[in-house]
Parts: sequence; C-alpha cells; structure tokens
Amino acid sequence: MGFDQYHEPPEELSQKVRTFARMITSLIEEAEAIGWYEQRMSVEKDPQARAIMKNAQGEEFKHFGMDLEFLLRQKKDWRAELKEILFTTGDIVKRGEAGEKKVD
Repeated sequence: MGFDQYHEPPEELSQKVRTFARMITSLIEEAEAIGWYEQRMSVEKDPQARAIMKNAQGEEFKHFGMDLEFLLRQKKDWRAELKEILFTTGDIVKRGEAGEKKVD
C-alpha cells in the first residue's frame, strides 16, 4: 500500500523524518475534517445534528492542536516564529513578519 506523503523513497528516509511526514499528513487531515464539519454545520437544519457535528469538530480541533504541538517540539525555529503570531493581538501579518525576523 503506497502513501503519497513521501516525495523521496521512504526506505532512504530516517525514522524521524518518516514520523515527521506522518504527523504533517495527520495535521492536514485534521484541518480538512474541521473544514468539512464547518460546511456541514452551516447547512444542517436540525439543531441536535448540528450539536453533534460541533462536538465532533471540537475533537478534530484537539487532534489538530496535538499534531501541531508535536511538530513544534521537533522544529524549534517553527516554535520561535509562531510564538510571535499565535495567541497575540494586533496585525497578524506584521506579527508574522516580526517572527520571521527573529528566526533569521
């Protein structure tokens, strides 16, 4: 069974790189699921069905957060850059540019 998360021969990649690729794929899948639930909830008329979907979407948010935290623990420069953006106030683009400068 093939996986398209690898762009290089998997047997040539270290275990650490393969794990990293799996976690990136997982992050993408969680983000997709969050988007799918958002769309479903926007058109669902039944309040109980919407509530169930919202609960399920919350699980996807949690999984997305855990995947992201794992990746940030592997890449310290990513963490340093995102510290300037996440959970802050002000202009997001300016914060991102400031984070980029700190990492460089």
